[in-house]
Amino acid sequence: MDAIAALKTRRCIRAYTAEPVAQDVIEDIIDCARLAATARNEQPWEFVVVTKREVLRRIADLAEYGKFIAQAAACVVILCRDTKYYLEDGSSASQNILLAARAHGLGACWVAGDKKSYAEIIRREIGAPQAFKVISLIPFGYPAESPHKRKRLLSEVLHWEKF
Repeated sequence: MDAIAALKTRRCIRAYTAEPVAQDVIEDIIDCARLAATARNEQPWEFVVVTKREVLRRIADLAEYGKFIAQAAACVVILCRDTKYYLEDGSSASQNILLAARAHGLGACWVAGDKKSYAEIIRREIGAPQAFKVISLIPFGYPAESPHKRKRLLSEVLHWEKF
């Protein structure tokens, strides 16, 4: 799938089949994440891929809007060192994961991490050093749903020269 198609067809997927995702596909997704735009080329990110069912269930129990993580084939925990632009950099990497997953025919969904009460517990659960912040959780797998949410039209959001 080309980049424009991935951008225009990506949707949040919260239901997955039981089919596992191949390790080389997961590695390619993370490779796309590490190539994300980053302020001052800081690249403050680290990525922990969780595939063990019991850990996925624990993370799902903690994440208030991420109960569906328990059924995902994998969940990437995006972490960043506390740099000036850690949140922007981690968000950029998170978006790359969502798009790469779509390009591989997978479904994924962004679950907030930064500033959430469960972020510190999840950081400890995956053994990340205290110097890192959990930016987001991105569960993914083969989609078991195909939602069609209305997106605002271009004419509703595009402004030329002034708002």
